[in-house]
Amino acid sequence: MSKSLAQPSSLPSSSETTFFIIGALSFSHLLNDMMQSLLAAIYPVLKTSFALDFGQIGLITLAYQVTASLLQPAIGLATDKRPLPYALAVGMGFTLAGLLMLSMAHGFPALLAAAALVGVGSAVFHPDASRVARLASGGRHGLAQSLFQVGGNIGQASGPLLAAFVVVSGGQGRVAWFAIAALVGMVVLGIVGRWYSDHLKDLRARPRPVAAEPDLPRGRVLLTLGVLCGLVFSKFVYMASFNSYYTFYLIETFGLSIRDAQLHLFLFLGAVAAGTVAGGTLGDRFGRKIVIWVSILGVLPFTLMLPYADLFWTSTLTVVIGLVLASAFPAIVVYAQELMPGRVGMVAGLFFGLGFGIAGISAALLGELADWYGIAFVYRVCAFLPAIGLIAVLLPDLEGSRRPKTAA
Repeated sequence: MSKSLAQPSSLPSSSETTFFIIGALSFSHLLNDMMQSLLAAIYPVLKTSFALDFGQIGLITLAYQVTASLLQPAIGLATDKRPLPYALAVGMGFTLAGLLMLSMAHGFPALLAAAALVGVGSAVFHPDASRVARLASGGRHGLAQSLFQVGGNIGQASGPLLAAFVVVSGGQGRVAWFAIAALVGMVVLGIVGRWYSDHLKDLRARPRPVAAEPDLPRGRVLLTLGVLCGLVFSKFVYMASFNSYYTFYLIETFGLSIRDAQLHLFLFLGAVAAGTVAGGTLGDRFGRKIVIWVSILGVLPFTLMLPYADLFWTSTLTVVIGLVLASAFPAIVVYAQELMPGRVGMVAGLFFGLGFGIAGISAALLGELADWYGIAFVYRVCAFLPAIGLIAVLLPDLEGSRRPKTAA
């Protein structure tokens, strides 16, 4: 490890961007979300092996997503008050335990328990990792957040690809091979934890800067949070329809094999990764509000066309949808952190957790909807969700509403 990571006196000033740490967090996010995405990617295998219906598939997703959702804001709030630099490595350990249990599960209850453990790992990882990325950003918050998130997007995209070539061909037990990735992640996050610990010591030794706050009354702040939650609802319900059921849609509608369907899912998730990077960078350049507005509402024409497209246009439309829709989330997280300065971890935990919870509940409900009316009906209904983006007009312009906060 270089001296610059070990000595507080060598740490970057607040105006410098520490790309090594952001890169380490992005790589860890890639490993974390790659391992977590294996769960959804091997649903066809689990469905056959355990004779599951779509409702049970949705409950597995619910066990993972709700565990992550409930714990993330609480962990973020706790570590805002008392930072725990090595909590990131511990969180990766929970994911490791969940994967090992998943590889050895012999019944539906064990699958639920494994999914819940993976959810705990996610709950520990995301709030603190988002906070450290912001600390290392040097003021380029959107860029740091998007680079951090794109690691997760790449991990989510590679999970189905790896599942197609490793797990589908070899069976459920091969999930245990991915324990190696968890161990690598724990080592990398241990290095990040050391930097974070030294950085905290350096910050405590410096005069605390006086921050600017949005000049908004409490009621407007709460209304704005409600609008952001509505936008997150729109995005993550739609994304849940893809993460959990897109492979089934392709298999049923176009007669694709499991492997070919997972390759199409990989294509969609790759577009999501590209859109995430674009969203953070464009937010820094043009403002968060315009990116949020265009990302959520702008995808509506494409989602409305998707359920009626052939295979070629389905593939094309899903790339456009993934690219445009994914650009919203980095902008939403940074916008909310700027709305509530001093609550970086709590805000990150709230929105990551809200996203996971919405996705989990949606997966369960959409699974029941698919059982009753067919998988194609799910995509006809979800096509209208981006219309919720109209409420983005209620978001205040934070860049124009800041005022200096006078020290007491």
